[in-house]
Amino acid sequence: MFHIVLMTPEIPHNAGAAGRLALATDSTLHLVKPLGFSLEDKHVRRTGLDYWQEVKLQVWETFEDLTASADNGAQFWFLSTKANRSPWTADFKAGDYLVFGCETKGLPESIIAEAGDRALRIPMSPGGTRSLNLSTAVAIVLYEAARQQAPDW
Repeated sequence: MFHIVLMTPEIPHNAGAAGRLALATDSTLHLVKPLGFSLEDKHVRRTGLDYWQEVKLQVWETFEDLTASADNGAQFWFLSTKANRSPWTADFKAGDYLVFGCETKGLPESIIAEAGDRALRIPMSPGGTRSLNLSTAVAIVLYEAARQQAPDW
């Protein structure tokens, strides 16, 4: 349904949880190198449980390689605490790419600036936390995108 992109993920648990989310929504998980862990890591497999081998997974050397392979009609949405627009206002379409930065740095500011209206920020109460856990953020945005497609699961 969608493409979940983790740019240079550092924590294996988050990749495993994103893999389970991908499987639950018939989405594809894309990991862009460098990875902060091995895909053979027991933590990835533990979080992905016995589902990990069923996840549609693609690993890319660069983000440019990934974008070059994308279908022409697909849009890329970039998630960042530095963006202004909420995912609730985005018009997601099946086949779109939801791009998330690494856990400690997020996405580069240059990508967010270039994204314009396709840069999204999950709303959070002022004065609370700076950011959400990566796999939590993936779940929030992925399920909003899926909700808009009204699947009959």
